[in-house]
Amino acid sequence: MGFTISWLGMIDPLGSRLTQSGSGPARGTRRARANNQDDFPRRNSSSSGKGFGEDIRFIAVVIHFLGSSSPVSFRPPSASGNHAITTSSWLGTLPICATVAGREGMGNGLFLEEAYAKLTVLLNLLVIMVRGRDACWEHCVLVDATRQKVRCNYCQREFSGGVYRMKFHLAQIKNKDIVPCAEVPDDVRDHIQSILSTTRKQKAHKRQKVDQVANGQQNSSSISGGAHRNNGSSGQNGSTCPSLLFPHPSPSAQPSVDDVQKQKQENADKKIAVFFIQNSVPFSAAKSTGFQDMVDAVAECGMGYKAPSCEMMRSSLLDKLKGDMNDHYKKLSDEWRETGCTILCDCWSDGRTKSLIVFSVACPRGTLFLKSIDLSGHVDDAQYLFELLEAVALEVGVENIVQVLTDSAASYVYAGRLLMAKYPSLFWSPSAFNCISKILEDFSKKELVSTVLEEANAISRYIYSQAWTLNMMRKYTGGRELIHPNISRLVSNFLSLRSIVIQEASLKQIFSHSEWLSSIYSRGPDAQAFKSLLYSDRFWKSARETVSVSEPLLKILRVVDGDMPAMGYIYEGMERAKIEIKAYYNGIEDKYVPLCDIIDRRWNMHLHSPLHAAAAFLNPSIFYGLNFKVDSRMKNGFQEAMLKMAADDKVKSEITKEHPVYINAQGALGTDFAIMGRRLNAPGDWWAGYGYEIPTLQRAAIRILSQPCSSHWCKWNWSTFESLHKQKCDSLEQEKLNDLVFVQCNLWLQAIDRSREGKCKPIIFDEIDVSCEWPSKSLSSSPLLDNSWLDYLSLDARESP
Repeated sequence: MGFTISWLGMIDPLGSRLTQSGSGPARGTRRARANNQDDFPRRNSSSSGKGFGEDIRFIAVVIHFLGSSSPVSFRPPSASGNHAITTSSWLGTLPICATVAGREGMGNGLFLEEAYAKLTVLLNLLVIMVRGRDACWEHCVLVDATRQKVRCNYCQREFSGGVYRMKFHLAQIKNKDIVPCAEVPDDVRDHIQSILSTTRKQKAHKRQKVDQVANGQQNSSSISGGAHRNNGSSGQNGSTCPSLLFPHPSPSAQPSVDDVQKQKQENADKKIAVFFIQNSVPFSAAKSTGFQDMVDAVAECGMGYKAPSCEMMRSSLLDKLKGDMNDHYKKLSDEWRETGCTILCDCWSDGRTKSLIVFSVACPRGTLFLKSIDLSGHVDDAQYLFELLEAVALEVGVENIVQVLTDSAASYVYAGRLLMAKYPSLFWSPSAFNCISKILEDFSKKELVSTVLEEANAISRYIYSQAWTLNMMRKYTGGRELIHPNISRLVSNFLSLRSIVIQEASLKQIFSHSEWLSSIYSRGPDAQAFKSLLYSDRFWKSARETVSVSEPLLKILRVVDGDMPAMGYIYEGMERAKIEIKAYYNGIEDKYVPLCDIIDRRWNMHLHSPLHAAAAFLNPSIFYGLNFKVDSRMKNGFQEAMLKMAADDKVKSEITKEHPVYINAQGALGTDFAIMGRRLNAPGDWWAGYGYEIPTLQRAAIRILSQPCSSHWCKWNWSTFESLHKQKCDSLEQEKLNDLVFVQCNLWLQAIDRSREGKCKPIIFDEIDVSCEWPSKSLSSSPLLDNSWLDYLSLDARESP
């Protein structure tokens, strides 16, 4: 739709020739120019009172004039030079103009006051429209429009500066004096973060458009001060006034900005794909948060950015990144003093002669890679392992360490005991994931369980062996899968059996359907054996029994599978497992006792320690729970742990005084918020929030409850470390390679920390669904890295065949 604007302030939305009554456009234009040599749009007295439509047209012209990109000086004809006013602050101009005009006795004063009043109404409507379009207003309220003060709906904090600053508050992004909201729901936080990210991209896109216009890539009709004749028109008004708001593009214009931008986008995508393929970069690298960060950083530099050279990356940039990681190390070490930390020891062997160990440090704020060591020839040497553990403990700081997690092999058990004997404040524990997996492994050796797991695998193999049967299964199950890869093999077998039991009705429907019966896939011997098994009552009875007794242990495994603190839940999980197995068999000892004996044997032999008992005792959801009994073993474990952690008699005395306050939920621990928080807050957060009246016990509780129980989620790419220790190179190159591994592993761990869904969350066993994606399954393995990254070979040389 074309718009024609006359200098008399009349907009013609239909392109017709609206002019002053009784005068042609040319004459009207000359008169306007004669009356106002600065071209300020002024309202003709004869057009007053023509209705609200004309007022809107007129105000639109004023808005456009005052909102011009460069300040425009204007003054009434009779004003002196001292009264010149600019449009640099276009809204503030109107009342000033009205005041000046009124003081000088000019006829324009009333006009400007009227225009300002109407503009104010329209701008208020515009504010309402903008607020309606901004999603952030659903999560805050306007408190003071004058100061643009808004209040968060979740934490009730108030901020000046409008909704833009509130977005940083809700997105939990620190920005100057903006305090991140601690109460905002995760989905709201993620939504606001995406809005901010989109806004940044849109601004970058607008800057590109401006550059393109400046370079002549957008062709538009020019705007001049003179009138433009319409050569092909005839009639009374054979000319039109210049369009101020909507320039008319030339028919022979170049491709639009959007088309040009689309071509640039496609070209950039191709260049990125070429780089990935040409240099054997896995496509999965595009999922990395660092990939988009890199692209955004390059886009911000604009045209002319030169990428760093190979030499620059392997020298100065690598050194800078190592410096950043050392700074990250220092920040985490400050956190260790408050929350304590856990030394994670991950081991690997090729089954022949090569053995490696990786040391890292975990705390609630994140995990830090320290180093890897070649253990070949020393795997069974407990003294050698003890010396390695001691060296790492001294590097991290014995006073910061709560526990050391290792493998449960005999040499590691003995090395852990030597470490605790020399440093009494430390605890040694095996990986909870490995220990509970061994319980499931013992379960699987039972004849009933072993048989049904093999039969379930046969069902899965048959369905997944043919694309036709697999597609049919997915159609009837709503896209749900039967197999669960990327976890341990044994755990995957139990989860697959559980999925088959859940989909029993769907599977029977599929393979009794005429579509399958009439297909060629139903006629082979394998199909007949499969169908016979599928309709076997004995199989489904055994399958349901196995799922019922294994699910409590699968829930514990899922809890310890991630990198979040789970120390306060192991004790409860093991006790729950025995109670639920006994309940399933209705107390029949011949049924439940053999399975509970397996749990107790593994639990007492490897996993149970005073640290786990103390963690359960200090977990408010357990200690104050109505359905859980605090037995003597838990109480004794708590006291033993406190004795180990107490540095001197003064600390022991303080814990003794503060202990009854926790037992009886006195003071801040007994408030309504504290009682609600027992189930709504993670145990460590609960103590941080409500244990301030008993600070000594509070510190011990936070340090115990902030520890992980497993390092299973650390999916190290062992080929990286194998290559690192295999290469024979000079000391300088070896140092560079060590730095590269240090930086790369910690960047990977930082990406995992950023992918967390927020703060630690409380664990409620009754609400755990083991069929949901497991934490370690959603985490990718650390990328492969070897000394080829340090090669001087240029990319140009690689391009040659």
